[in-house]
Amino acid sequence: MLPALKTWAHALRTDDRGLNTAELMGNAALAIAALVVIWGALQALGVDVVGWIRTSLLGS
Repeated sequence: MLPALKTWAHALRTDDRGLNTAELMGNAALAIAALVVIWGALQALGVDVVGWIRTSLLGS
């Protein structure tokens, strides 16, 4: 039983399939940072994004 357990544990440690939590959190942080930069650039250019969304949705 012990050799099988060692083999299984080694396979778990060396398997690189899928994403781990740290990678997912890093990707989410980069996406949020990109959105903040885009939002800031649009505001610096004078584009009122919230007003545009409001008028698009409500039509007034």
